[in-house]
Amino acid sequence: MDTIKKKMLNMKNEKDAALDKAEQLEQSLRDTETAKSEVEEERDNLQKKIMQMEGDLDQVQEGLQEATASLEEAEKSKTQYEEEIQGLNRRLQLCEEKLENTEERLAAASSKLEEASQAADESERGRKVLETRSMSDDTRISQLEEELKEAKWIAEDADRKYDEAARKLAITEVDLERAEARLEAAES
Repeated sequence: MDTIKKKMLNMKNEKDAALDKAEQLEQSLRDTETAKSEVEEERDNLQKKIMQMEGDLDQVQEGLQEATASLEEAEKSKTQYEEEIQGLNRRLQLCEEKLENTEERLAAASSKLEEASQAADESERGRKVLETRSMSDDTRISQLEEELKEAKWIAEDADRKYDEAARKLAITEVDLERAEARLEAAES
C-alpha cells in the first residue's frame, strides 16, 4: 500500500517537474521570439540606411556625369579659343580655372563615392551577419518547439500512468474490503 502511494507521489512529482519544464521552455521560446523581432527591426533599419546610401550614390553619380559633361565642354571650348587666341586669352584662363575646379569636384566626388562604396560593403557584411544570426535563432526556436512537444508528451504520459495507478488502487481497495468481509464471515 505504501509502495503504491510512493509510486503515485513519484508520478505526481514527475508530472509537476514536466509541467515546470514545459513552462520554462515556453518562456524561453517567448524570449527567443522577442530577440528575433529585435534583430528583424535592426535589419530593417540597416536596409533603410542602405537604400538612403544608394540614393546618395545616385546623386553623386549624377554630379559626376555633370562634371564630366562640363569637362568635355571645356575641352571643346579650349580648341575654339586657341584659334582665336589673341582676343580670347582671358577667357581661356577662366576656362582653365573652371576646369581645375571641376577636377577638384570630380576628385571630391570620387572620394565620396569610394566612401559610400566602403559603407555599402560594411552594411552588406552586417546584413550577412544578421541573416546568419536570424537563421541560428530560427534553428533554436525549432529545437525549443520540439523540446516543448516532448515535455507535453511526457506530462500526458505521466497523467495516464497516474490515472492507471489510481484505478488499480481503487480495485485493490475493493478487493481488500471483500477479503476482510470474507475473513470476518469465515471467523464468525
